[in-house]
Amino acid sequence: MTSVLEKIDDTTVKITVTRTAEEFAPAMKNAYERVGASLNIPGFRKGKAPSKLIEQRVGRGAVIEQAVNDNLAEWYAEAVDENDVRPLGRPEIELTKIPAEADSKDGIEFTATVEVRPEFTLPPLADITVEVEPAEVTDEDIDARMVTLRERFATLKTVDRPAKDGDFVILDLSAQIDGKDVDAVQGTSYQVGSGNMLDGLDDVIIGLSADEVTTYDGPLAAGEHAGQQAHITVKVTGVKERELPEPDDEFAQLASEFDTVAELRDDLATQAQRIRANNQAIMARDGLVETLLDKVDIELPKKRIEQEVHDHLAGENRLEDDEHRAEVTAEATAALSKQIILDQLVEDLNVEVDENELLNFMLNISRQYGTDPTEFIENAQKQGQVPAFAAEVARSKAASIALRQVTVKDTAGADVDLSAAIGTGEEDEETA
Repeated sequence: MTSVLEKIDDTTVKITVTRTAEEFAPAMKNAYERVGASLNIPGFRKGKAPSKLIEQRVGRGAVIEQAVNDNLAEWYAEAVDENDVRPLGRPEIELTKIPAEADSKDGIEFTATVEVRPEFTLPPLADITVEVEPAEVTDEDIDARMVTLRERFATLKTVDRPAKDGDFVILDLSAQIDGKDVDAVQGTSYQVGSGNMLDGLDDVIIGLSADEVTTYDGPLAAGEHAGQQAHITVKVTGVKERELPEPDDEFAQLASEFDTVAELRDDLATQAQRIRANNQAIMARDGLVETLLDKVDIELPKKRIEQEVHDHLAGENRLEDDEHRAEVTAEATAALSKQIILDQLVEDLNVEVDENELLNFMLNISRQYGTDPTEFIENAQKQGQVPAFAAEVARSKAASIALRQVTVKDTAGADVDLSAAIGTGEEDEETA
């Protein structure tokens, strides 16, 4: 196989791939067998009929099409590797030459036009400074986590007063459109202020006591009339407030493995510190990418972005929504810009992903989705998702390595140590 690379512009290349008649012959042989296996030809077992009889039945073009379809992805991948191309998106394939006759000495030729990762040079990482928020944990942070924990053990008590934000209310709801009843529900529980039921509901509930009724006009959230304006009747049948347990030693023993609330607060502080450190690492990674983007000029592949936007809008059935299109385009542009920067870091830092790193990544994803790990990995392999997972692991690993080489300071000017969140790099050397 031979291939010739032609640069169309900064983000597009065309590869012309040629396979001689001799190189194409095995593909044709397999194609005859596959096509023949689907035909019933008297006097021959399936897959054993001569090629001339198969051509008489389906035509030589159908066999060539089968041969090309079976092998095109592999041939394209070989050409990409041979020319060190870094494709972004799907290629546009054009078949430009096929053997006209069975005994032709002509081979096959096709072109693959594809957008590629633009070429640019990143500045030295040692010259980069990234700023993050301080990671100090305050008493207010610990108090907030304590309140969250207490809320998990809270009880509800019926109160004789108007509902206020944070209360739990029991509601009877009914809705009418053009004077006709379209939906109704009774005895449903709702936390005021959560905003997870009907738009406008919080505004009319606050201030109502048990057995009081009000109405308002607003959109329905679900069912066959979802999104339509309706006249909604709301009756409060009960108001309950949440009572939190006292943050004392007894609560510490109930809610944790600790005997005293002081020990519990120390543990909450440790948790908060760990979260702050992780947030610093995330902030530092984002800051590093943004800083690098500011320092390089990247020509983005337009067709790749257009295709992503189209697929997104088509999935939402909003292809004609120009305002949303602009939002999705901005998001896709930002995401692709960050990916390109991280991919360049992967290349510059010679990052490699081992099997254990990839396996741990897939196991973590399976846990997030609550699926069986073995089943998840098997499906990922069948759907060809493993290379994308490996690329994501490489980007994350490259970002961590890069963050060890840049200067990280907080907004107060103090040096920041991210090793608790991103490691020290010694673990990578041990597994190398």
